[in-house]
Amino acid sequence: MPFQLPDLLGPYLLPLLIAVPLAIVVILISIRKEDEEVRQFQESQLPAPFSGPAAASRFQPSAMPVDGPVPVLVVDDSAVVRAKLGKLLEGAGYLVLLARDGVEALEVLARHPVQVMITDLEMPNKNGFELIADVQGALETEDLPIIAITGHEELQGRVHQIQGLYGIFKKPWSDRDLLKRIETLTQLRQRGPRIAA
Repeated sequence: MPFQLPDLLGPYLLPLLIAVPLAIVVILISIRKEDEEVRQFQESQLPAPFSGPAAASRFQPSAMPVDGPVPVLVVDDSAVVRAKLGKLLEGAGYLVLLARDGVEALEVLARHPVQVMITDLEMPNKNGFELIADVQGALETEDLPIIAITGHEELQGRVHQIQGLYGIFKKPWSDRDLLKRIETLTQLRQRGPRIAA
């Protein structure tokens, strides 16, 4: 590899950079770029992100049978939060994808279909509100179940105005409740019924 991954994230991220199954549960927790070589590598490997207006107050979960661990994308600019969620989700049997902000999250989504996304709201480059609008406005991801996490009380009022969210968790969140929500969403998405937001 042309760069070194942090010891804590290496076991989670390296296999995902090499090969990821088509069916993915993604929980986005954006990550600050800690190494310019990581950015250069990703820019050389990842296509341009999508963009578009916010949409969809309902979603039609795609029937996506998953063999093996269900991949999850986590987006957060805090390395501590990424590591904590990565450990929690991997321990629960998920395959974890990580992103540091909304820009990275869109790059990951452009390469990998996902089943669920978890995103922080307050991030650099592209915040969670902008990310959610882009994801809901893109044809490929308009039906993607999204879970928001935030540590900022003042943002929670804005979050309740967003249509199409399937969970809002305040930091620190309940691991049990978060895992239960993810499990429910992935099961519904694999079955494929229409769910009202």
